[in-house]
Amino acid sequence: MAFSYTTTCSTTLLPTTITPSPMPSGLVPCCDHTQKALRSMVHVTKSGHSSDIFIQNSLLHFYLVEKDVFSASQLFQSISFPDVVSWTSIISGLSKCGFEAEAIAKFSLMDVKPNSATLVSVLSACSSLRALRLGKAVHAYSLGNLSDNNIVLDNSMLDFYVKCGSLVSAEYLFVKMPNRDVVSWTTMVDGYAKMGHCEEAIGVFKNMVQEGETEPNEATLVTVLTASSSRGALSLGQWVHSYIGTRCDIAVEGNLGNALINMYVKCGHMSAAIQVFNRLLYKDIISWDTIISGMAVNGRGKQALQLFSQMLVNGVLPDDVTFISLLSACSHAGLVDEGSMFFKSMRYIYGIVPSLLHYGCMVDMYGRAGFLEEAEAFIRDMPEEAEGPIWGSLLQACKSHGNENMFERIKQYLLNNGDVSMGTLALLSNAYASLDRWDDADKVRKAMRGRGLKKMAGSSWIELDTSTNRRNVDEYAGR
Repeated sequence: MAFSYTTTCSTTLLPTTITPSPMPSGLVPCCDHTQKALRSMVHVTKSGHSSDIFIQNSLLHFYLVEKDVFSASQLFQSISFPDVVSWTSIISGLSKCGFEAEAIAKFSLMDVKPNSATLVSVLSACSSLRALRLGKAVHAYSLGNLSDNNIVLDNSMLDFYVKCGSLVSAEYLFVKMPNRDVVSWTTMVDGYAKMGHCEEAIGVFKNMVQEGETEPNEATLVTVLTASSSRGALSLGQWVHSYIGTRCDIAVEGNLGNALINMYVKCGHMSAAIQVFNRLLYKDIISWDTIISGMAVNGRGKQALQLFSQMLVNGVLPDDVTFISLLSACSHAGLVDEGSMFFKSMRYIYGIVPSLLHYGCMVDMYGRAGFLEEAEAFIRDMPEEAEGPIWGSLLQACKSHGNENMFERIKQYLLNNGDVSMGTLALLSNAYASLDRWDDADKVRKAMRGRGLKKMAGSSWIELDTSTNRRNVDEYAGR
């Protein structure tokens, strides 16, 4: 009987008996070397072992490791009575090679009882496709047909629910799991963080440390540091840093070191960020980009440029992110000549094609320095149509420097451009309001409503006694 999702909870299939046969020497060891493995296959065929299920499964595994899906599919079709290993291999292989839908289709055709490895493979396919209903059917089948507790399968189910955005189901499963390891805890921390529930992510991490069920690994720590930086929760990030100091088995290097630098940068604690940066034995491009960006956004433009020089001396080549940080630093420090030089060098020296973000930084730099005509000319010369935020940057500069003629000209362009964002139009309306031009402000608001745009209420995060609390602007306004 073929496996069906509609009968997952009631169908009971008996496992087949696997009787391994002697395998020709050298087949498995040679699988790392394609030519030797192919010669072994020829030997298998000539020796009459090609119909042996153990040999067929080994060849099937080889094809899938080599990502030869066509040959693997042909071989699978030639197996007279595929066993659970055969089915699991083809399902897992198809899923790992990007054929998730085909993997699920194979699973639905199974005529032998799936084991936990089979379900792990099909759950991976369901996760990639965000197939929540199918994954729940697999979960239901496992509950009704697999008696042994399998932490690998439970973790796969947990990961499936998290990736599908079903955090309620993930939390329920997590609480009910008879055994949990570092993968289980990290999956929950990561799931909450990626869905924007950073307080919950930090709470799970704290419980993990306090309960002592298992110790966090590097992936757990990187995730919780990212959650702390997203909310500007400095004391929480410092607490995690302090915890890392108690672990002799974890070095502050690589991803973990970069996550610490990023956390301190996002929280505005540049002295601590520099301290962590200086202690890194190996600084990759992410390390340099993060600290240079931190200098830029925290008003240390000249120090950002000095760090860039050190980066080149250390033999690390810049990327597009580096130049966004450099241009931002030049913009905030009023270093127009240096910014123009960096913009030209990224294309002609480093072969990096500027993106809209780089163009936006240049416009912001010209605008802040009062070079409004240069900023407008720069926008006109862009190889592609400028987005609303770029025009919005120039609009803000016009307001700051009192250039009403250019302001009016840009306003007319924005109102006639259907691709302009809500934020840019809101900026235009607020600019009119600040000049007591309420009729013009109201016209812009009406244009926004006519496009179905609505300004969301602003919000901020305030850290109080190591806890982070959200406050809406409306609350402070007493509304």
